[in-house]
Amino acid sequence: MIWKTSTYTNSGACLEWARPAAAVLVRDTKCRERARVPLAEGVWQGFVDWVKDTPA
Repeated sequence: MIWKTSTYTNSGACLEWARPAAAVLVRDTKCRERARVPLAEGVWQGFVDWVKDTPA
């Protein structure tokens, strides 16, 4: 499975995501061995849209 991180990440304190089948898995970059949170595609896209629209 290929995990990806944001291109805006500098500190390593972020989320990583992978897209197996019809879901999205999310994990903490600092604790890769811990639980992976499964999200439905629509929930993930809603989160991504919210982040894009939120001022830094």
